[in-house]
Amino acid sequence: MSCCDQTGLMTVEQALEKLLGAAKPTTEIETVPLMRALGRVLAADQQSPVAVPPADNSAMDGFALRFADTAADGETTLAISQRIPAGAVPAPLQAGSAARIFTGAEVPPGADTVVMQEQCRWDEHQVTIAAGIKADANIRPRGQDIEAGATVLCRGHRLKPQDLGLLASIGIAQIPVFRRLKVALLCTGDELVEPGQPLPPGHIYNSNRYTLAGQLQALGFECLDLGIVADSAAATEQALLKAAAEADCILTSGGVSVGEEDHVKACVDKLGSLDLWRMAIKPGKPLAFGQVRGTPFIGLPGNPASVFVTFAIAARPYLLKSQGASDYLPVPVPVTAGFARKHSPKRQEYLRARLVVDEQGTAQAELAGNQSSGVLSTASAGNGFVIHRLGEAINEGQTVPFLLFSELLF
Repeated sequence: MSCCDQTGLMTVEQALEKLLGAAKPTTEIETVPLMRALGRVLAADQQSPVAVPPADNSAMDGFALRFADTAADGETTLAISQRIPAGAVPAPLQAGSAARIFTGAEVPPGADTVVMQEQCRWDEHQVTIAAGIKADANIRPRGQDIEAGATVLCRGHRLKPQDLGLLASIGIAQIPVFRRLKVALLCTGDELVEPGQPLPPGHIYNSNRYTLAGQLQALGFECLDLGIVADSAAATEQALLKAAAEADCILTSGGVSVGEEDHVKACVDKLGSLDLWRMAIKPGKPLAFGQVRGTPFIGLPGNPASVFVTFAIAARPYLLKSQGASDYLPVPVPVTAGFARKHSPKRQEYLRARLVVDEQGTAQAELAGNQSSGVLSTASAGNGFVIHRLGEAINEGQTVPFLLFSELLF
């Protein structure tokens, strides 16, 4: 009987419900400079102490005037009473005059319209305005972007580059964020060799360590890298105890299946508890969840593609929720399948694929190549997962859900 025919597997949805239900968001808060807040999770709502913009300002280089001073039809000539660059404080506009004004400059009191310079002729003393201008044109009103007192970002929000700019625009220099989770990373296997070392017969280079460390760092976690753990119960137990004492969560690759050299499952059972270890996902069925001396534990399978998939789909949302984030579940986008898969899988498959745009502008997903759990190159060749749902075939041209890697690696 193949692994796809085995009973007793949790669906992805059931496993996520269990994982997320067990996640306990951190409550430890620290304050960091805005320049170092990228990727951090806000620990409190942020209100603006100012309006943005703080005053009516010009959207164009041109002339500020009162619309009532212009002719209903035909040109209007007005004296130029002042010049207002950005950053200057204007004087009230003299009646029957215009002010030379530049983009971003504050509109003078009394002016209600800005005429773009392309509609004007002027010299040092006066300006002639073309016919047909519109009232209230080209002025960005005070508070157009943000009203004073408005909540701009909420607790649990993970800060993106544009968020840093938004906070800077309201004058915030220090920001309260949740302390970074420390995740202990262990890779098991006597067959593993670190890159840069000679590769003896029967061995492979340790790719999982670098995949997982990269995924953890991309998401803003602190990675406690405990290296390779030998395939023995004693070494596994010692490494797990160290991880439990020093980290907020333990993440392992390999050793959670049922082979004689798979010691992680038994050691977690001995030192704590194991609540979940088989999930209806492909690649990556042997996925474990539990605790070691009270420290949460997630055990990923050992195959490279399985590690990449199960971290993105299962470990990522659990860790993000534990970090205090509110946006921990990725949102798939509908795309057109540029391929067919006629079988109906008994485990939900996450196919490494590449989203391309055809000549008609339609987004279409193409498989990136070999989908074996041992093949990592297709994760690099692709830019997302096509989700092949349980019990459903995929026909070429049908709409399928697609998870962008850019959504999963932040």
